[in-house]
Amino acid sequence: MALRFYNTLSRSIEPFTPGVPGRVSMYTCGPTIWNYAHIGNFRTFLFEDLLRRWLEARGLRVFHVMNLTDVDDRIIKEAGARGLPIREFTEPFAQAFFEDRDFLRIRPAHAYPRATDFIAEMIRLVQGLLAKGVAYQGDDRSVYFAIQRFPAYGQLSQLDRRSLKAGASGRVSTDEYDKENAQDFVLWKAARPEDEAVAAAWDAPFGRGRPGWHLECSAMALALLAREGLGEVLDIHAGGVDLIFPHHEDEIAQSCAFTGASHFARVWLHGEFLNVRGTKMSKRFGNITTPRDLKADGVDAGALRL
Repeated sequence: MALRFYNTLSRSIEPFTPGVPGRVSMYTCGPTIWNYAHIGNFRTFLFEDLLRRWLEARGLRVFHVMNLTDVDDRIIKEAGARGLPIREFTEPFAQAFFEDRDFLRIRPAHAYPRATDFIAEMIRLVQGLLAKGVAYQGDDRSVYFAIQRFPAYGQLSQLDRRSLKAGASGRVSTDEYDKENAQDFVLWKAARPEDEAVAAAWDAPFGRGRPGWHLECSAMALALLAREGLGEVLDIHAGGVDLIFPHHEDEIAQSCAFTGASHFARVWLHGEFLNVRGTKMSKRFGNITTPRDLKADGVDAGALRL
């Protein structure tokens, strides 16, 4: 019997056929290492672990990539408050994530790229988008993706394109924003004093700065696909439902505009939230529990997985 998945892109159940027979490229959005990951985050990582185990049990050879976001607005703010460069600030949280992963018996990914190790690839991607005319430099010296120049924008999240804003009055430079505020999104943020203070700025032909959050995953995925000889389209891209928009929508736009491919991933899979008394588990709501908390309380990892 063929494997079938519910593809977020088509909103339908489809048979799964990898691009390279017998092999599966799978990219899963990992943690932003600015704090400890909670079990709501790990609900998604456990779903992806089960997915991978099932693929491998079917005899498929999986190449699994999970990124670690080690530069974004929150990291820069927290590192600045502690007077630390971002690498020194994020390293303990990266190691804590690996410890929690092992406690929960999640199979390690084959690659854990960190955003700060792929700056050159991100710069090349931005250069390519500028050359193709789908990106532009704003008056703030940051580089933005022009969503109106990518006709397929909104396909994953099923946004109404008539409501989308564009241009100087419709730009957003923060890493996260609400669905109601779909606008040209930032690819490369012009360096600010707070970025420089924590070693979060790099030289680029279009100006010193740092990557936007959405840019990071596209550059890392494309680079690692190329290294493995797996083309420019992922077989599976997975994450939590909160990443459908804007993060995964923006990944599709910049990746497809850069490569010319019609898809960035053949199948998009998204896990639902872990809810606590009807409210999603989130640091913002203060209702989080971490794997290390449960481990300290003597909770069995198998019980949590179940």
